Amino acid sequence: MYIQTVLGEIKPEELGVCACHEHLYVDLSRIKKNEDTCLQDTKLVLDDLKSFYSYGGRAIVEVTNDGMGRDVSKLAEISKAANIHIIASTGCYKDPFIPEEKLQWKRDQFADWMIREIQYGIENTGIKPGVIGEIGSSLNEFKPIEIELFHGAIVAAVATGLPLSTHTTLGTCALEQIELFTREGIPLDQIIIGHQDLNEHDDVVLEVLKAGAYVAMDTIGKENYRSDKARLESLLKFIDHGFENQLLLSTDLTRKSHLRARGGQGYDVVLRSFVPSLQSRGIADEIINKLLVTNPQQAFSIRKAGDTSV
Repeated sequence: MYIQTVLGEIKPEELGVCACHEHLYVDLSRIKKNEDTCLQDTKLVLDDLKSFYSYGGRAIVEVTNDGMGRDVSKLAEISKAANIHIIASTGCYKDPFIPEEKLQWKRDQFADWMIREIQYGIENTGIKPGVIGEIGSSLNEFKPIEIELFHGAIVAAVATGLPLSTHTTLGTCALEQIELFTREGIPLDQIIIGHQDLNEHDDVVLEVLKAGAYVAMDTIGKENYRSDKARLESLLKFIDHGFENQLLLSTDLTRKSHLRARGGQGYDVVLRSFVPSLQSRGIADEIINKLLVTNPQQAFSIRKAGDTSV
């Protein structure tokens, strides 16, 4: 078992405190038509990461993929400058962010392309992805191209052993994603279901956890969607139900205005604000270490194809 970073392979125990779902170099403005959604100022990002590092942050899973402004050479530069492990991604996001040249692709084309990137590196950089993600479904539905994308991602994940991290629009379609993964026979402990802190239906999230997938509470600090107080209550419920080994935390920054220099929550919000809230509610340091360190180590470890061990 190993973890693939933009600077090479590391042992899982080298990962450290990890944010499970972030963007360090991303551009959604092609679709969003909003310059704020172009976050490609590496100096600003590096300044923000200093605080993340000062609070103990040592690793980031960077789920910007093809069609979202991905540039893994920039990620390698950021990794070296910030002294932070960065895991890059392969795949596409969701409709309408999929690149025009891939809009007519079928699952086999998506799978072959992802497998090539995993085996040989991304866009002639030699830098290999360590996660397939974020692979997304739309609000309350799978668009046809998303179905092809999901099936391609599953084939690539089974063939290569990479973890598969998903996007659920406002938390919806989590169980539908689980049902698809179950039908296709991929081990659910290879799956991270994203944005479940936006899913206000705790009973649905508990079903996802019971199925065996990891659940990412990964939009912490985005209080325009849901209050962190509500997120905290949901997380406490999931821990109380015994799922402390399947939960991951992050903040999913995608805009310049999300950086602390621009008045936003910053990459450090989980460590600076949310973790102290957990501690104030009596959550033991051992459990917090699982959320930040042990669970990411396991979730993002790459297994050999056919290896079902954890």
